[in-house]
Amino acid sequence: MPKMKTDRGAAKRFKLTGTGRLRRRRAFRSHLLEKKSSTRTRRLGRLAEVSSSDTRQIRRLLAK
Repeated sequence: MPKMKTDRGAAKRFKLTGTGRLRRRRAFRSHLLEKKSSTRTRRLGRLAEVSSSDTRQIRRLLAK
């Protein structure tokens, strides 16, 4: 059986931390930022943890 390839789209969107948790970018930070408050945009800039229901699927896409 050959090795499983990493899904390149998923690799660009998700990062695996040293402790094995998955991190993702938050949505709504790419454009139309003028109307959003600076507090909101600052919070959107932080990385978020992937929900537990999605981790199995994403790990499979990342071949980890």
